[in-house]
Formats: sequence, structure tokens, C-alpha cells
Amino acid sequence: MQPIKLLHTADSHIGMENYGRIDPATGINARVMDFLRRLSDMADYAIEQSVDLFVFAGDAYKTRDPNPTYQREFARRIKKIADAGIPVLLLVGNHDMSNVPRKASSITIFDTLDVPNVIVGDREALHSITCRRGQPLLVATAPYPLRTALISREAQQGKSLAELDTLLQNAMIENIQALAEQARQQPDVPAILVGHFSVNEASHGSEQNIMIGRDAALPRSVLIDPIWRYVALGHVHKHQSLNRDAQPPVVYSGSIERIDFGEEREPKGFVVAEIGDEPTTWQFVPGYRREARPFVTVRVDVREQTGPTPAVIAAIEQQRDLSEAVVRVIVKLRQAQEPLLSEREIARALEGAYFVATLQKDVERIERQRLGGVSVEALTPAELLARYLEVKKTPAARARLLLEHGAALIGAVDGVTDLP
Repeated sequence: MQPIKLLHTADSHIGMENYGRIDPATGINARVMDFLRRLSDMADYAIEQSVDLFVFAGDAYKTRDPNPTYQREFARRIKKIADAGIPVLLLVGNHDMSNVPRKASSITIFDTLDVPNVIVGDREALHSITCRRGQPLLVATAPYPLRTALISREAQQGKSLAELDTLLQNAMIENIQALAEQARQQPDVPAILVGHFSVNEASHGSEQNIMIGRDAALPRSVLIDPIWRYVALGHVHKHQSLNRDAQPPVVYSGSIERIDFGEEREPKGFVVAEIGDEPTTWQFVPGYRREARPFVTVRVDVREQTGPTPAVIAAIEQQRDLSEAVVRVIVKLRQAQEPLLSEREIARALEGAYFVATLQKDVERIERQRLGGVSVEALTPAELLARYLEVKKTPAARARLLLEHGAALIGAVDGVTDLP
């Protein structure tokens, strides 16, 4: 067969505005522009590298009701790919779909307008697609599972959340197995599976912080059916391969940009796979044309420093160029040093950063020890002084001297003795 080269991406979350300001050139939040530029780079790659199919595995937008500007910008880039003769498969993710059955998702408009070369996967189905160079391909779509669509109202009655999760998981497994059986009816046509859901064995990340709806996970064993030549997954933001070097590849492409500091060390990119007569091959393509926005954490322990502020500023100056980075500073210090830390001077040292997220102070506070569990009111001043010296582990000779002088002072205050 003529090889099929596909580009696999997911989780663009257009509308993610955290750590950004309005871009004066476009009127759009600068962080949103980061995500849009990454989409533009992928569109250019698909066209320049003669990709046969563009697979987007769900979560086009941050919210279920994106504003018209974000819809326009996403559509503009998808249309550029489709206009180049490359079929585009758009899967519905949990951020794209309504929580009400039969209500249109945020990407259904492509289907409604019958946009050439764009296929919307809004339900479990097997699509027969003709790729850019005329190659036939079966694409099974498994969008994010909507509980109300997969489990009848009667079946849900009286069930606990754990029982409902099991019902949903079983329904998802049955649907994917049914899609595999349909694909087996056409053994001469290669087939891939495109899904947007969690897999038990996957390593999760920041997607849990922006989750919409209750999540359900599938076992990896359901996805490694030999009928699939490639399994393209979305929903989990960390790029990872779940089937190691075995066939079929089961791959999360990961999100296209960093969402927050939970993804600080994760590479961002997309996946290019080639399906042919030989076993499917694939590669992760990071930083095509531009790297994802860097997130940098500056951690400083100043507990042993006499001047905490200069130590923090020195740690900031040791960093590489921060002009394109979203930065946070975490300072570990003692309680007595807290008043000495100048936030103004630290902010001045960070003026060259793209965006300063936070200055977090991790203060080591002195733990107050209880006086043996005895009520303070039940102790005399002399007894309180003795307990205090004991807690402070004062040497015995010095403690005796202090107790003698303390007794004299206490007696003088009480009018028992006169001070010498």
C-alpha cells in the first residue's frame, strides 16, 4: 500500500488566558496567541511536509462556549490545512461538548457547513476517509464519553458514583470493541482509532486542574487490538507512548502549549506517524519553528543567608534569558527573615521577564512548644520561668542563677522583698 503520513495533535485549549496580557497587535490575549501560533506552525508543517491526514484528538477550546474571535482563529487554521487538500479529522473532547445530549458541540459548525476535507468525530463511528494522495483509511472515532448519552436514565437510578463509573467504562469498552469488529470487516483497508479519554496506565498532568466533568478511564488492553495501525489519543497533556515499541502505537500527543507550572518540564510538540506495509513508525516533533512558552521556577533557600533579598536577586540573575518566560519565585526562609525580604527589589529584578506569576514565600516558622500540657494559669511566675528555661534547654548553672535573680524580681514586684 502507499504509505499514509499523518500528523497527530490534540488539546489546543484556545482561550487559555492565564499568565498573559492583551497583545496590542491583535487585540487577543498574548497567551492565546501562543496557542494559535503553535497551530499555525503545525498547519505549515502539514502542508510543507505533504502530510496525508491531519488528526486533532479533541479539546479545541478552553470552554464549551468559546467566543466568536477564538472560533474564527481556530477555524482559519483548520481551513488552511483543508484547503491544501489534506483531510482533517476533528474529534470532540470534553471541553468541546455540551453536557446536554443532542446539543451541538463547539466544533459541530464544520459539519453543519459541510466544510470540504473536514470530518467531525462527535460520536462513536467508523469513517471511511480518502487521504490526500487517494489512500483509503478507516478512522474509528471515540469522543469524550458523555455519561447521559452512554447510560440510560433507568440504569443510572440508585447507583453510586463508583457504580456509574463502572457502567460508563463498560459502555466505552463495548463501543470500542464494536468499532474494532466493524473495521475487521474491511481487512484490506488500514484502520486507526482516535480517542479522547483517560487510560489507566497514563501519567496525568495539568489536565486534571482544568477538567470539565467527571473523568472515566479505560484499561490499555482495550486499545492494543491488532486491527488498529495507530491509536491517536487526546485529553492527557503529557506526551507519552503507552505501548512502548509494540504495535499498535498508543500515543498521547500531549497539549500543544504549556498550561501552567505543572507542565514546566514537559516537552510540547506533535506526533507524525507513517502507516504502510511495515509496522507503523512514529516520531515526536518538538519545537517546530518555535519552542513552547517556557515556564521557569526560581527556587531559593536563604535560611542561612544574612541578607535574603540579595540572595534571591542573585538567583534570578543566574537564570538564562527570562524575556520569553513565565516566571515564579519560591523563597524558603526563616520567620525572622521575612521582614527583611524586599518584594519591591525582587520585582525590579524580574522586570525583564515575559510574565511574573508569583513570589511565593515558604516561611519556616518557630514551633511553639507546650509547657508540659499544664495550664499557664495554674503555674506561678517562678514555675513559668523554670518551665521556660527547661524548654530552652538552658545549662543548669545558668538556669539556677537566672531563677535566683528571677525570684528576687518576682518577690520585689509582689512586695515580699526589696531589690538589692
